[in-house]
Amino acid sequence: MAARVLIVEDEPEVAELERRAFEREGFRAEVAGSASEAFRRLAHGFPDLVILDLMLPDQDGLEILKFLRFRKELSRVPVIIVSARGEEVDRVLGFELGADDYVVKPFSPRELVLRAKAILKRLRPPSEGQILAHGPLRLFPEEFRAEVEGQEVRLTPMEFKLLQTFMEAPGRVFSRETLLEKVWGYTYQGYARTVDTHVKRLRKKLGPAASLLETIWGVGYRLRSLSGE
Repeated sequence: MAARVLIVEDEPEVAELERRAFEREGFRAEVAGSASEAFRRLAHGFPDLVILDLMLPDQDGLEILKFLRFRKELSRVPVIIVSARGEEVDRVLGFELGADDYVVKPFSPRELVLRAKAILKRLRPPSEGQILAHGPLRLFPEEFRAEVEGQEVRLTPMEFKLLQTFMEAPGRVFSRETLLEKVWGYTYQGYARTVDTHVKRLRKKLGPAASLLETIWGVGYRLRSLSGE
């Protein structure tokens, strides 16, 4: 079945550009021209992906992002922000609130679709019922579920993929560039803060297991090996 993408964009020309780009690649695209319309559509079904503008006529798009990350049944839906707000502080805030990617206007529709495909591809569960375990951490990729000391931890799609990458190779040091390629599927230019922000959020959510995720200054990050491994 074709993946469903919800495009939240109040500029008709931009929305149509995005809709056509996704439909050409086989997606089922729906457009919401306001925050209120987006909330109505979300109430009637969960999309596989949300393309989110921030400057909407009735509400800041970040409120939609907060809503998606607050609701358990929607928290795993990937969100790509597409906005004219291009300052680093805007991108960092978007990532801190749980966005999976951030595209600054003007943009290439083809690149946007490629980024969306890369995210969705990396979120596909493995064919086998693999379970990853490391100390107090348990990861169930097929169920998109993570636990710390037996308690479920709610992660965004990219946080989940980031933790999975670390848990598949305990002790290995990953540079920011390597993580960008492995988790997001391509290399950003100058977007190392993307990784830093996601690691910061991931540590906060891991609670008592946060210390396992180590910073190797000047190099990158690793999941600390446990004795006996």
